[in-house]
Amino acid sequence: MSTCETRSTWTEFLRFVQQRCSATAFENWISPIKVVQETSEEITLEVPNVFVKEYLLSNYEKDLCNFLPERMPGKPAVNFVIAPPPKKRLLVQDSSPSSTSSSQNVPQDEYREVRLNHFYVFKNFIEGPSNQFVKSACMGVATRPGQTYNPLFIHGGVGLGKTHLLHSIGHYVREHNRKLRIQCITTEAFINDLVDCLRNKSVDKMKRYYRSLDVLLVDDIQFLQNRLNFEEEFCNTFESLINQGKQIVITSDKPPGQLKLSERMIARMEWGLVTNVGIPDLETRVAILKAKAEQKGLPLPNDIAFYIAEHIMQNVRQLEGAVNRLNAHCRLLNATITIDLVEKTLKEMIQHVPQERISVEQILKAVAAVFNVKVMDLKGSQRTKDIALPRQVAMYLAKEMINDSLMMLGASFGKTHSTILHACKSIEKKLANNENLRRRINMVRRNVR
Repeated sequence: MSTCETRSTWTEFLRFVQQRCSATAFENWISPIKVVQETSEEITLEVPNVFVKEYLLSNYEKDLCNFLPERMPGKPAVNFVIAPPPKKRLLVQDSSPSSTSSSQNVPQDEYREVRLNHFYVFKNFIEGPSNQFVKSACMGVATRPGQTYNPLFIHGGVGLGKTHLLHSIGHYVREHNRKLRIQCITTEAFINDLVDCLRNKSVDKMKRYYRSLDVLLVDDIQFLQNRLNFEEEFCNTFESLINQGKQIVITSDKPPGQLKLSERMIARMEWGLVTNVGIPDLETRVAILKAKAEQKGLPLPNDIAFYIAEHIMQNVRQLEGAVNRLNAHCRLLNATITIDLVEKTLKEMIQHVPQERISVEQILKAVAAVFNVKVMDLKGSQRTKDIALPRQVAMYLAKEMINDSLMMLGASFGKTHSTILHACKSIEKKLANNENLRRRINMVRRNVR
């Protein structure tokens, strides 16, 4: 086995790494590492926290073997010790009441500024059947933080208004309860915050800050998946605030039970109220388009608004993007809005171009968009109601729109011909007295064609 005498030193390893990573990465992750002890058989390194250790091994484990002894093939003989916490300063000042108060209550503006989108307020949120309940829940939380639904968990697809509602709560609380301390932060920002504090050895300050909040608003909790160390710290903060009766609101693209988080974390998030933001129906989409157009000073006739709403169904951001495109086009070219102009300007967003032959894949994508499910789930074997119904709709439309035998259609879905036939009969029976289902199927038809 090679030893340190026959290999380069730790200093040369640092030079090697410095040439292969950015200056910021080197300063943040490699520079803080110190050599505690070095022998011919192994080396002991001091790291500020476990994250630095994981970063070093996950990125440079093989390279370390070229500079240091090996414990076994491909494994460097390295021991790690965690640096002790920094000694507290200002011990003399701690005896005074003012300094004690400031150490326990970190002023909000000294740590992290609260950044809320000025447009994301309740009065700008277009309400409809798909989001009426969740908006009411958010209003209840904003009116009485920590006293109604706590925690409040909001989940739904991309661009349906989760962040809008989250910021609306923040604005309302800040306007009506100025004494309450609030923070609105993305999960990614929380993770970065924790990494910075670990590197700067100021985790205690971060903990004091977050656990002294009255309202914590967290966006996109799904980014906490597969990050156990960060999840543990967030869960501890979560429990501390809940135990104090402080309000927590969380958003995600999935309900708690479908997130790859610990059972402990999932159970905490399901304590309060779990609500869903659905895809807005046709009338709500029209109202959104009219409101966005009015804000831009763009005259949008009703027939044009309905035409756009019937062809753009994915999310509110797409609707806003459509208005922005039309507004720019009309102002720059001094044009009047017509159906032809809409089709030309929004051709990349409107999916209604006739196809020579409609495929099962096209139908699955259209059904997934209207019913807010994933194509892979429609192809799978899951039998929950929210998947089984759209899967049957896809089979029903495939039989209607594709001129193939039941056996060939069944093969496309990975099912038997009898399953296709059963799905068709089931949907036909439901259509007899379900107007909402009929409208959704018509929307799928238009989206496919």
